[in-house]
Amino acid sequence: MTASNDKSSTSVSDQMFYNMGSLNTQHSGYNADVERIKQEEYPMLKDSIYLDHAGTTPYPKSLMDRFAQEMATNLFGNPHSASASSQLSTQRIQDIRLRALQFFNADPADFDLVFVANATAGIKLVTDAMRCLPTGFDYVYHQASHTSLVGVREEATSSLCLDSRQMEDWLSGSCPFDDDNDDEERPILFAYPAQSNMDGRRFPLSWSSQVCQRHSPTKRKTYTLVDAAALVSSSPLDLSNAQTAPDFVVLSFYKIFGFPDLGALIVRKESQDVFSHRRYFGGGTVDMVVCLKEQWHAPKDGFLHERLEDGTLPIHSIVALDVAMDVHAELFGSMERVAGHTGFLARRLHQGLKELRHANNEPVCVIYSPDPEREESGPVVAFNIRNAQGTWISLAEVEKLAMLKGIHIRTGGVCNPGGIASALGLEPWEMKQNFSSGYRCGTENDTMGGKPTGVIRASLGAMSTIGDVDGFVHFVDEFYREDTPPILPLREMKLEPSLRDTPELFIKSIVVYPIKSCAGFHVPPGIDWEVRPEGLAWDREWCLVHRGSGQALSQKRYPRMALLRPNLDFTRGELQVTYAGDIPPAPGVPRSVAVPLSKNPKLYAPKKSGMSSRVCGEEITAQTYASAQINDFFSTILGVPCVLARFPPGGQGMGMRHAKAHLHRHQQAQPHPQQPAVSVPTRPRKPEPAMMPGAFPSSTEEVETPPSPPDSDTERSRSATPTEESQGPKPRRILLSNESPILAITSTSVDALNESIASLNPSVSGPISEAVFRANLVFSPFPSTTTPKPNLKPYEEDTWSSLTILNSSSSSSVQRETKFQMLGSCRRCHMVCIDQATGSRTAAGGGEPFVTLSKTRRFDGKVFFGVHMGLLEEKEKEEEEVEIGKVVKVRVGDLVVPSYL
Repeated sequence: MTASNDKSSTSVSDQMFYNMGSLNTQHSGYNADVERIKQEEYPMLKDSIYLDHAGTTPYPKSLMDRFAQEMATNLFGNPHSASASSQLSTQRIQDIRLRALQFFNADPADFDLVFVANATAGIKLVTDAMRCLPTGFDYVYHQASHTSLVGVREEATSSLCLDSRQMEDWLSGSCPFDDDNDDEERPILFAYPAQSNMDGRRFPLSWSSQVCQRHSPTKRKTYTLVDAAALVSSSPLDLSNAQTAPDFVVLSFYKIFGFPDLGALIVRKESQDVFSHRRYFGGGTVDMVVCLKEQWHAPKDGFLHERLEDGTLPIHSIVALDVAMDVHAELFGSMERVAGHTGFLARRLHQGLKELRHANNEPVCVIYSPDPEREESGPVVAFNIRNAQGTWISLAEVEKLAMLKGIHIRTGGVCNPGGIASALGLEPWEMKQNFSSGYRCGTENDTMGGKPTGVIRASLGAMSTIGDVDGFVHFVDEFYREDTPPILPLREMKLEPSLRDTPELFIKSIVVYPIKSCAGFHVPPGIDWEVRPEGLAWDREWCLVHRGSGQALSQKRYPRMALLRPNLDFTRGELQVTYAGDIPPAPGVPRSVAVPLSKNPKLYAPKKSGMSSRVCGEEITAQTYASAQINDFFSTILGVPCVLARFPPGGQGMGMRHAKAHLHRHQQAQPHPQQPAVSVPTRPRKPEPAMMPGAFPSSTEEVETPPSPPDSDTERSRSATPTEESQGPKPRRILLSNESPILAITSTSVDALNESIASLNPSVSGPISEAVFRANLVFSPFPSTTTPKPNLKPYEEDTWSSLTILNSSSSSSVQRETKFQMLGSCRRCHMVCIDQATGSRTAAGGGEPFVTLSKTRRFDGKVFFGVHMGLLEEKEKEEEEVEIGKVVKVRVGDLVVPSYL
């Protein structure tokens, strides 16, 4: 169940903010000027809530204007020269290097600053130097480290990951490594984040000096590397005490200023001897190089940065840094003031999310970040969402809905594997099992084995406002807080098929989508259309593939694909594609192109070694067309370099894909404990499976809280036969569809959804078209007749186990029956918000229909609409039903008879 549809204008979260006491009335630390600054300086944030400052912060308009002016009025040459423009660059770089050190209170007598691309590049520079030491090095890193710090372990002789308790043990006297005599000269590199990029937890900078003091000069030398990228984005970094400062500090300036894309490695000069064994050298870092007859070079022996900044420095980015520091100081004042501002907002956000409660008083959010009222932490809140029954809400679904509402957050593992594992209680074996089950970074497998695989991260910055915080809390409140007690399901009674009422349906429309993510071809009435095990004939047999990445293009990124209208002309043997939008202003661009339907090998480009395509995260081998005319047509129309590729049926290996659809928990009915699974002599109402919002009403009787949803393989096995349990179900082949051979919807459910949209979002003009759901088959009830028939209820398709289509072929007077198996509900994404008639997103109308689907059709944290189906496989039929050589066909108007779970 989801939040109620009739929440008052003043929600619980609003009331909570009014009662937060001194925190809100005094606005301690809040910079009210930011409200004006944001409006004037950050036009790109209009109508948006930006909460991903831990990734990068936006840049102000005046910074870009001043930088453009700087570039237009000055000539900056390569600093490795003696010209006037070169000397200007050299002078500016020297001045800006000093200013950057002073920004962190670092005395240039004690520290040197090396410009790098980002914090990761600085880490790699230190790692390369440590690797070149004659003895190598041992590595200790904190579990809250960013992935870039974790990766250093691959270059170390040995490595250990410590949590905070183990760190305290180390500081109190124990050594993580055995101090064997053979290892006395091998140094230790200790690395940790000043602030966790995952949950904002801060770690003492004093660890650096404590670790070094613990290991006296007579024992192994210990160097410290601090990742300050997350900390400096909103707080000051004070390196004024060189004796207690870390040996190496890495950071990224774009996390502070938004621009330029530049980082720094700050090195304590007492530790710069580490780099003396570095072997690689680049242009500008040597005084002499001998190549002929002898291999010799003389590194520069002045400042450390002269030996480490290989090649030409990013001159213009360094100049932009100077401008950025000026503008940032003018807009926001000191970093101390930024810290006070973001600290206030972090407390407000943490408290706002913490106070959200379902009607049964269960918390909406599980928060992993420390309470900023009790523990020093950065302006980051990491959390997950649970429904009233304790089931995890899908991270992917939260991000999809946030995107439609103009909210920018980060979800997933956030490049912090140790922090994620610790917060979510993921053991190494569980993470490896998730990987074996298909989990990859960036995929939508965000709940596996009953546990989430990542978090939702909201992070604040200098230009964040109270409106941003309150707006985000209101978003969570509106879509994920359930303000009525959960209605738990009444389990189905097992009934004889003869006792069920069955509505009389027909096929309203048949649509095939020859090119994946492009428009559909409507099969004309009176035409029999072949159905194959892979789906409808000619459905999703082609796709458009990006020339560089090999990724199949999707409407989610290129909505104009909806305007590429196909026509299957069997007389000419062509797939004709016409563009229904405005033709790009390029000479000779045709409005249409014809693709032969034949599989003539001469049509395809030769296969290149190492070239493959990716569809829905799967690597496939597709046949790309050689015709420049065909490929240029699609590339020009869409404005993206792409080629047309074909994935015909009958392939093997990466030329073959399998369906992923399966029954979900809301479709898997079980006998109620007080209602035995027996036949009854009366005609009851239709069975009521586990409740999904927007489906059937249920009883309010209380049962135990259901477990969190398991991974797909486990879910699939729940409905498997004993034979399939032991041997595994035979995988269904598909072509380029996302999950299954055929996708179906009912017009009754579309009508019900439009009624919900009209009620919940009156600003939406007109009903949502069936076309946005891109179904192959649309089922509809027959018009009312004198003979009363059972009504088809909205979302009743969720309860079907199979269906029979009775085809009256024009070539036969015999009505042929074809059975189809229902494969599970269709999980939806925000692609349903693309108007298939105009090729534009409907987010301006409130992100419909996905917003309303999220409120009315969400179960186990996922949004569903429509059902997957496929031909009932021959082995699942009775022997007398199997008909050798049978060609299955359907047509518009065919009778449809469903069977129920």
